[in-house]
Amino acid sequence: MRTDSRLSRVLHVLLHMIKHEGVLTSEQIGVMLDTNSVVVRRTLAGLRKAGLVTSEKGHGGGWRLTRNGKEITLLDIYLSLGAPQLFAIGFDHTSPTCAVEASVNNALGQSLTKIESILLNDFASISLQDLYVDFEQHCNTA
Repeated sequence: MRTDSRLSRVLHVLLHMIKHEGVLTSEQIGVMLDTNSVVVRRTLAGLRKAGLVTSEKGHGGGWRLTRNGKEITLLDIYLSLGAPQLFAIGFDHTSPTCAVEASVNNALGQSLTKIESILLNDFASISLQDLYVDFEQHCNTA
């Protein structure tokens, strides 16, 4: 099963942006994430559209946060990535008239909706600054 790691990878970058307190180029971020700078620009474009980061072109340009880490939540970042699917569990739709399939899909759907709501509420309560504080604590104990 393939997982979507964009959220964790973007959080990694944003924590570096807080620590660096300046611009980071797409190339620097690409090295950090072991990916191409084009992928970096494509990924961060959603965050720019959401107003979380800005980019400056040319010599001395790069990416930077537009707001304080306290003002940006995990939910903001998750939504700026296009709200990727949270769970790998899917529904079977091979027999739309089957009562068993309908019952199973209904039960799974209700459970997944509840869990998604809890997770997204949790994302809304965690700021980028909260992650940064935790990161700094890990650095100080290492």
